[in-house]
Amino acid sequence: MNFAYRGILIALAVVAFRASILAYGPLGHEIVGAIADKHLANTPTAAKVYVLLDGLNLEKAALIADEIKGWDKKGVDIPRSFHYSTHRNIDKQLRDFWRANQPTHDPNSPAPSHHWFHYTDVPVMPVQRYREGYVGRSKWDIVHMIPFCIDVLQARVPEQNDRKITKTVALILLAHYVADIHQPLHVGTAYFDEQGRTTDPDMNKSALADEGGNTFTLELSDEPPRGRGIRKKKFHEFWDYDAVKALFPQVPAGLPKKELERQIHPFKHQLVDDMATHEPRNWQLPSNVSIDSYAEIWADEILPIAREAHARLEFRNVKPLLDGDRIVAMGEAIEKPAPDQTLYRTWATSVVRDELHKAGWRLADLLQKIL
Repeated sequence: MNFAYRGILIALAVVAFRASILAYGPLGHEIVGAIADKHLANTPTAAKVYVLLDGLNLEKAALIADEIKGWDKKGVDIPRSFHYSTHRNIDKQLRDFWRANQPTHDPNSPAPSHHWFHYTDVPVMPVQRYREGYVGRSKWDIVHMIPFCIDVLQARVPEQNDRKITKTVALILLAHYVADIHQPLHVGTAYFDEQGRTTDPDMNKSALADEGGNTFTLELSDEPPRGRGIRKKKFHEFWDYDAVKALFPQVPAGLPKKELERQIHPFKHQLVDDMATHEPRNWQLPSNVSIDSYAEIWADEILPIAREAHARLEFRNVKPLLDGDRIVAMGEAIEKPAPDQTLYRTWATSVVRDELHKAGWRLADLLQKIL
């Protein structure tokens, strides 16, 4: 019995879209946008950003590419659907963008899903770079969409394109995608064979992906015993939320959302001030590198981290799961003891701090160069 057929028998279930997960969550995206805002303050580039975004700053604009996923279930035209009512021209452009790129699981769809633009699924095993394989890449992935948005902003692609990405929408997407590509699980993915072992999907055509960790639960050694009724956290969700919140140890865990946001707010701005003031390590690319190559270079840079994010875990009970009209891998990811005794959470939090720091500086630098 082949892997795909077993999947239909083992797990008749439907899970969320692969890209419906919010890379770094709102907090991480706000940090990246706010760093860029501070870097660009009182510059000609900031003035151009202000005009394109109708007065919105990058800290707020960086959230929009995820916020419009709220239109996915019922569309943009129902009366109760949320809209950016104080920015009507932007709202209209975003609605046109969503209509041109509506969610779909069909890889052969003539129109792509806007979800696909947020990530790429390069295998973490064997070791490879973005350009060195086939599986997991597409012309609609984040490595292709970042330069597409750059081309729109530089007028090399007309605003009246099939994707309905205007200059304003391109800026909104870049403010988000630059953070996305600095999240390890938005670039690197593990693929599994029938025995639940990691495998090379270019060689093993029946290999199943872990959906960027979205279909695997995560158990860390420093977590207290999970009480009754408390669900297991997803591997990807940990990187989106927990590793970012861990940047603020002053704020108690387990607070309601609004109270958490209120308490984090002053510490977030302290962190942004510090990150905007101090230059991150190794963030700049050589001056002779084309801007259109930035996304691929950033993806190649994050891949070893994505690989380590998987290598520090043991994957158990891996089995197929029916996700809409396709089969993916699901299972459990358990923290392994590290040779240096560093806890997974400690390591991941350090990674996230570095990547958010670099992403903020890179976003500002990119906008200065293209605007």
